[in-house]
Amino acid sequence: MYPSRHRTLALFLAATYPLAALAAEPDSAAAAAQASDKRDVVVVTGQRQNYRSLSATGATKTDTLLKDLPQSVRVITADLLKDVGVTNLAGALDLSSGISRASNFGGLWDSYAMRGFTGDPNFGSDYMVNGFNSSRGYNGLRDGVSTQSVEVLKGPASALYGRGEPGGTVNITTKKPRFQPEYSLDVSAASFNTYRGAIDLTGPLSENVAYRLSGAYEKGDSFRDTLTHERKFLSPSFVWAIGDNTTLSYELEAMEQRAPFDRGVVAVKGVLGLIPNSRFLGEPGDGPVIVKSLGHQVFVQHQFNERWSVQSGLSYRDSSLDGTSSQASNLLADDRTLRRQRRRNDFAAIDVAGRLELLGKLMTGAIQHNVLFGVDAYKFDDHRVQLRRNPSATNAYAIDIYNPVYGGVADPMTLSYDTQSNQKAHGYYAQDQVDLSERWKVLLGLRYDSADQVVINNVLKISNSQSPTASSPRAGIVYQPTTALSLYLTAAKSFRPNSGISIENTAFAPEKSKSYEAGAKYDNGQLTSTLAVYKISKENVLTTNPLNTDFSISAGEVGSKGIELDVSGEIAKNVRLSAAYAYTDATVTKGDKTIITGSRFPNVPKNSASVVIVPTFKLGSGMASLGGGFNYVGERLGDVAVSSGFLLPAYTTVKLLSSYSPSKKIRFSLNIDNLFNKQYFASSYSQVWVAPGTERTVTLNMHYAF
Repeated sequence: MYPSRHRTLALFLAATYPLAALAAEPDSAAAAAQASDKRDVVVVTGQRQNYRSLSATGATKTDTLLKDLPQSVRVITADLLKDVGVTNLAGALDLSSGISRASNFGGLWDSYAMRGFTGDPNFGSDYMVNGFNSSRGYNGLRDGVSTQSVEVLKGPASALYGRGEPGGTVNITTKKPRFQPEYSLDVSAASFNTYRGAIDLTGPLSENVAYRLSGAYEKGDSFRDTLTHERKFLSPSFVWAIGDNTTLSYELEAMEQRAPFDRGVVAVKGVLGLIPNSRFLGEPGDGPVIVKSLGHQVFVQHQFNERWSVQSGLSYRDSSLDGTSSQASNLLADDRTLRRQRRRNDFAAIDVAGRLELLGKLMTGAIQHNVLFGVDAYKFDDHRVQLRRNPSATNAYAIDIYNPVYGGVADPMTLSYDTQSNQKAHGYYAQDQVDLSERWKVLLGLRYDSADQVVINNVLKISNSQSPTASSPRAGIVYQPTTALSLYLTAAKSFRPNSGISIENTAFAPEKSKSYEAGAKYDNGQLTSTLAVYKISKENVLTTNPLNTDFSISAGEVGSKGIELDVSGEIAKNVRLSAAYAYTDATVTKGDKTIITGSRFPNVPKNSASVVIVPTFKLGSGMASLGGGFNYVGERLGDVAVSSGFLLPAYTTVKLLSSYSPSKKIRFSLNIDNLFNKQYFASSYSQVWVAPGTERTVTLNMHYAF
């Protein structure tokens, strides 16, 4: 059916959306064409990825094999996510080396550190969806129902994407419409009265139009006292093969999240565990904080010939956060009475972005150049209003941490701040991946960015502005002594415009960083592994002002160096493995009176590791699996705003994974997270804002394909 259009669709998806495509290694022109055909089939029919992925086009925006990249890239495939039972971004990132959980603004959004760097403290950590930034604004906890794979691109990607962290970038690729009809339903029940339903439907609407509809609804309680949550996610998408060489695609994402603002538990004079992890110290009567996000993405791709193509995209996202919360301020001298403050947040943001890229292949003698030229721009408007009441001498709005009684009444809140931030930026970039020979490859990239930022303080009736510019070069080399082994070196610069204003109402200079990395990759056809060694330095880093946590201060210079190992694939017939280890030494290299030189990054362990092993075997007339894994996180600094020496203890959690498929259409799975009900602490902002880890959770799921 429609082979020409299907081939065009596959080429479009592979070029425009970063997908983990499984392909044979080409040793000749004929083999390369055959591999291309296999990639086309994979994209359209969705064959199993089995934890391995040979390509991750988000790294270079081209269909480049991972072994040819001078960069550490970890692709977390849909099969791995399914086996582990992951339905959110945080769970997916636990499977990669060098990523640690960070303070997540009361559980309202995703926040993590990659190689020690967390991103803008005013928003969740940076991540992209189909190559577009999707963390500017208020987008809640990312649901995984529409996720095809998660690409963890280690090291700075500013040469292609502009603003970003030197530690790396996360790119989520979404499931695409297919012309072959496929329908599935997932229903699950879990501990704490949690229930979830999800659908994934795809098929043709006509000879040249296909659709996909992914959606999820989840509602439940929590291991935290009095807390409940409700999340909705819906994503329809369409692909139109306009002709043999032109394709148009559209995706919509609508999300709504209702959950109380939860700052967690407290440490009494630095000691954790004196109160149960289930204890909620906010006010149940505050109700949920409501986060809403509505995003649109449009992509157009045109293939001029076998060597040249053009691809473009537009993204529009409208998001908001609204709700009231009661948060800990400090413990009184009796070490049991917790003073609280009350806040009402009303935030709204609009993010518009676009890009246009030309891809081609050139020959200079016997040397092939895979070139990319692009231009992109974005406009981001963010309006924040906060009402606030800090504890007063006459009304401490307090709660007893050992015997909490809810229903306290705080003094009326007053306007704390009302700010409007307007950012706009554009960039020009070029990249050349040079095949010098069969064994030697070089990657060169350069980007120039220009930005304008205006921040208006509506309370004081004043504003400030800045217009930073930056150049971001990138260079790397790959040597392949055998077809299975690749050795690489790379160096790059990156930058990030700092948002917000200081307590003195002045703008912050952009962050700038340098990164160096060396590594080795091995792929024997069944198992892939990457070993990387890196060193990063960054200046003009922001942290929270301890005098007023509503504002930031520049903390000077920081650095991170470490070793990372990622392994994935089959270690034996029908035995799949995913393993990761990281040593991360992230410290302040030049501090001040607030941030001490030599102090460690908060929430970043020196050592962390994860392992998942899933054997599959025949059981009766069907197939079954029984496996498990563990996640280890080392000791971490627990204070973000000050260097107090408060530490979060190391922990190890164990998970049990099992499934049974009596037929190809149905699959039952039973997973147990934190099997031994370990008490642990996932992240922290301060000694009175510590996020406890989830207690033992049992999840029963049924997947039905029809």
